[in-house]
Amino acid sequence: MALKKLGKQTVKFENPPSIIATASIVGPVEGKGPLREYFDLILSDVNFQEKSWEKAEKKMLKEAAEMAIRKSGVPGEQIEYFIAGDLLNQIIAASFAARELGFPFFGIYGACSTMAEGLGLGAMLVDGGYADNLVVGTSSHFCTAERQYRFPLELGNQRPPTAQRTTTGAGAAVISSKDQNPRITYMTTGKVIDMGEANPNDMGTAMAPAAVDTIVRHLEDSNRSPEDYDLIITGDLASVGKDIAERLLKQKGIDISDRYTDCGLLIYSPQQDVHAGGSGCACAAVVTCGYLYKEMQKGRYNRILLVATGALLSTTSVQQGETIPCIAHAVALENL
Repeated sequence: MALKKLGKQTVKFENPPSIIATASIVGPVEGKGPLREYFDLILSDVNFQEKSWEKAEKKMLKEAAEMAIRKSGVPGEQIEYFIAGDLLNQIIAASFAARELGFPFFGIYGACSTMAEGLGLGAMLVDGGYADNLVVGTSSHFCTAERQYRFPLELGNQRPPTAQRTTTGAGAAVISSKDQNPRITYMTTGKVIDMGEANPNDMGTAMAPAAVDTIVRHLEDSNRSPEDYDLIITGDLASVGKDIAERLLKQKGIDISDRYTDCGLLIYSPQQDVHAGGSGCACAAVVTCGYLYKEMQKGRYNRILLVATGALLSTTSVQQGETIPCIAHAVALENL
């Protein structure tokens, strides 16, 4: 019997697992943004002393995981699982990082929702008594994503105003059974939503309905209201999708505008040429593992609903004329 299940899609953790340490690594552009002081490492170049951008992305994820473990004080031999994913072909950044880390590995794919998905699954393992300490991580890289999903940078193609910049970075968090704030108290698993959008240069419009669906479901399942949260943050709808999400929620009688923002809007400043804002697996990851985690430690936020969104497209699906299926996973982070 599913004793911890609430409603259709939400889990309430009986013994809320703790996030005892995080680490965030970002690229040079992200390091010039408004959240620069929250990141553990800002790269001086996007190659990270590697021969390719893909190798650089793998290195970022590996080092973010190792950094989070060091900061947690948990010996490496006591890390029981590594849960990670990314955007590269068959999640090779995560798989190749796992090859070097040597931990039992769960490879997951939720596109830009991967960090929230990983945090929720990791919390299930710890709350269920299957692990005491594990690492969750994800990464993305502007150059690898452009090469894979759109056009090689060498072509110099112009992007439309609705396009988002894939964040170069990696984030990792150690989830533990230790008694420490902040905790993961709820997870609402999203459903795949496809409203017929097909433009790979407009992810915000495609993903907004999935974010709305998950937020509505979380509030209904948990019997909570927006006022129960200090902050509701999506990741990453950016400017286009955020506006759509707010309008769709208001149509359902839910107004979150006084406590709502988006990771894709926080990570870059308006003066940076990023069009609609940020995206990529690392966007929600570094904002969560950097800004959100550290502000919760300070007590500025005590209850956050993180709703990370993902566009589940591929180069193959785009070339076949498919529309874009999207998903959003929500985790509640709380100081208890």
